[in-house]
Amino acid sequence: MATMAHMRVKMIYPPGLVTKPIIAILAKEHNVLANIRRASVDEGTGWLVCELEGEPDDLGSGLAWLEATGIEVESLGDVVES
Repeated sequence: MATMAHMRVKMIYPPGLVTKPIIAILAKEHNVLANIRRASVDEGTGWLVCELEGEPDDLGSGLAWLEATGIEVESLGDVVES
């Protein structure tokens, strides 16, 4: 069984992508689970802070897909739970 990777990211949505099911596609097509911790969305733009979980290769392909789609992704580091 592969080791699951975890990371925290901030996703910044440009105009036009706010209404798209980005998180659903990330889960369904890239096998990456997103736990939304904070968000701010209006009619034009938005941002999410998410904890992402998946196999390392899936996380890599999911992050590449997000950026290719037009989502700006900022790494906030590994998830640390106490």
